[in-house]
Amino acid sequence: MTRIVGLETEYGCLCEDPAGPASAVGLVRNWIYENRRYGLSDVFQRDWDEPPGNGGFLFNGGRAYVDMGHLEYCTPECLSLRDLLLYDRAGDHLINEALQDLGLQHRVGFVRNNVDHYSGATFGCHENYLVRRSAPLSERNILSVLLFLTLRVLYTGAGRVGSSLGAENRGDHRREGADPHFQISQRADYINNELFEWVQFNRAIINTRDEPLADARRFRRLHLLHGDTSVLPTTLALKAGTTSLVLDLLELDHLPQICLADAVGTFRQLSHQTLGPWEVTLATGETENAIGLLRRYHSVAHAEFHGRDPETTAILALWSDTLDRLESDPSTLVGRVDWITKHWLFTRFLEQESLGWDHPWLRSQDLEFHHLDPGRSLGLSLDQTPDPWRFTEAEVNEVRLRPPADTRAHARSQLMRRIAEAKGRYFVDWEVVDLEGHDTLHLLDPFDPVAPDFVRAVPVPEPISSPPADAPPADPQR
Repeated sequence: MTRIVGLETEYGCLCEDPAGPASAVGLVRNWIYENRRYGLSDVFQRDWDEPPGNGGFLFNGGRAYVDMGHLEYCTPECLSLRDLLLYDRAGDHLINEALQDLGLQHRVGFVRNNVDHYSGATFGCHENYLVRRSAPLSERNILSVLLFLTLRVLYTGAGRVGSSLGAENRGDHRREGADPHFQISQRADYINNELFEWVQFNRAIINTRDEPLADARRFRRLHLLHGDTSVLPTTLALKAGTTSLVLDLLELDHLPQICLADAVGTFRQLSHQTLGPWEVTLATGETENAIGLLRRYHSVAHAEFHGRDPETTAILALWSDTLDRLESDPSTLVGRVDWITKHWLFTRFLEQESLGWDHPWLRSQDLEFHHLDPGRSLGLSLDQTPDPWRFTEAEVNEVRLRPPADTRAHARSQLMRRIAEAKGRYFVDWEVVDLEGHDTLHLLDPFDPVAPDFVRAVPVPEPISSPPADAPPADPQR
């Protein structure tokens, strides 16, 4: 890729332990940082809801912490799409290893999904894409990006059984052509805006808070809230790879000039429409096929970037093949696209068990599809990832401690290793590393993997000021 990409995954916790999921989440978090096993725990309060010990940074360049009761794992900054897939899966391996070592594997499980079927709550998988500050953010370009981000759900959705209470009250599942029992997206029910600055309670497709975590003069960070957590590597490769290519087109000002009449409404509509053809309404009032619109983005990206490097050529080929299969026979994407795989599996399960889509057993199976334990994950059991997106367990295990070699994550990891050998208090953040008694280091270029040296800070003596001429004499008793 030509940009830094990172993921933030909030895990659901299934718990039979009497102490409850909050205790299990805390035990796993503590195990990760125990004796600096995989990283350095925060020793300062980072925010009002992030006290010391709530989380920390990992030696692989990522971060793990507790967010609103959920264990959250952030990948390091990745420049290679294959690295992104590897480091995303490394978070799962860390959690599975913790459960095994703590003896909790039979009482506690974690799932990489986005819905609590019992409470109706949602938790996210946020995507972060570095965008150059020079990118032309005209209204027509922003609307074009929104169209792509809305329609990509056809190959990025994780699938879910049922609807949220809000969607049921709106009647989304009763619209013409809607599937009343199954959705393509887990997050669509909870997205309220196209653009919004804050995250909670008013979730948008794009979070507009300008927080680059890098040199603000050169970079922005595109923060996406609407995507589902991917189980199958092919789904994640399509999600991050095609989005990165569309952002390449944005920076060249070569985006197709098309926009939807209502991006949020279209997102919800598509989520409930498991059978094509997927027709959407444009701002002009015309109705067009969603696959055809996505082909326009692929066509421009192919003309601009095909042959740029092997990974770009591979994702362009995967994108084209996926659109072809969606249009002709979506069932050929079983083992590649999450929602299609889940829908295919559940349809056959219900036929075999002579059950209906409203049976509560199905919601339990919905969670099992997303289970982190490879021995329990219904999704991973059907994995048909094509080359070059396949990777071995040994490769994933290796990156639990090793950062990417070509991004800022490598520099931060090296500095953390030096901190681990030193004495003194420290502060680590994405773009700042501080060690007591040394100058603060700023890592403002996410593409720079070279770690600067800690330089001992020279204390500046406080100036001695003389008391004013009319000051009263000092009291010798004080």
